[in-house]
Amino acid sequence: MTDVSSAKSTGRFEQLKLYFALSRTPHGLLDMATPAFAALLYLGGFPSFGVVLIGLVTAFAGYTAVYALNDIIDYRTDKQRGNDATVPPENYLDAAMVRHPMAIGLLTYKQGLLWATGWALVAFIGAYVLNPMCVVIFLGGAVLETVYCLLWRVSPWRAVVSGFVKNSGPVAALFAVDPHPSPRFLIILFGAFFFWEIGGQNIPNDWADLNADSRLRAKTIPVHLGAERAANLALIALVVALALIVILFALSFPGPRGLAVLSTAVVGIALLLIPGLRLFYAKSRAAAVVLFNRASYFPLTLLGLVLILIMVQ
Repeated sequence: MTDVSSAKSTGRFEQLKLYFALSRTPHGLLDMATPAFAALLYLGGFPSFGVVLIGLVTAFAGYTAVYALNDIIDYRTDKQRGNDATVPPENYLDAAMVRHPMAIGLLTYKQGLLWATGWALVAFIGAYVLNPMCVVIFLGGAVLETVYCLLWRVSPWRAVVSGFVKNSGPVAALFAVDPHPSPRFLIILFGAFFFWEIGGQNIPNDWADLNADSRLRAKTIPVHLGAERAANLALIALVVALALIVILFALSFPGPRGLAVLSTAVVGIALLLIPGLRLFYAKSRAAAVVLFNRASYFPLTLLGLVLILIMVQ
């Protein structure tokens, strides 16, 4: 009986891992640092315990649902990609777990849809409790994610849509802690993470899928603009993103701003500019993967930096 129970438990765990793989949970957990960072920097401290608890649950549910939605919308496309889509580049963060489990038949379309719907409902309820405006932002992010996926063979500038999607988390976090957030803070924050998404996530992520996307005539930036212009665009976006984050700290941090600005600049150079320059010179898939991986840790590192600076001020 023990062996049978153990086998069942293992089976359930493996099944659960497939669902988390569908939602790219390792990457989603890193993205959750973005709204947390935005709220802490804006307040210069912690919100109430209730807001923190509900915010964490809502953020996890929202990112889990939207990442799963990506695979649901791209279900047929991922099947067309075949092995190119399911066999990732070496050390690729977005493939820390099984890649596209629905497309390779490990989860059914219905299972994926139920998983995404359930988490979307949790996110909807949590967002409403925090601030009804957060519901509008969440629904807008889900709609834009759908548009982003549908533009895969239409326009390389779908990357602009992805910049709006990634901002739904930090923007919602501001409305969760302040019904009327500072327009200046909101605009600079939005711009910083918009360009971070373009240069550090969207372009290198599409570069990692360049072989499959070229074969299927996708309209991604690396395919449509070519390696040189894509690398140039990524580096410019990263420079702008880092400049805006530094400005945000310089204008908003309540403590010693010189230390905050210097620390932020060092973090940005290490995680964004150095790998961005490597892609600029190498123009290779390997360099794109390194940039994607390092840039993915940028929000978490910013969150850690804010926590340390708040505690020592």
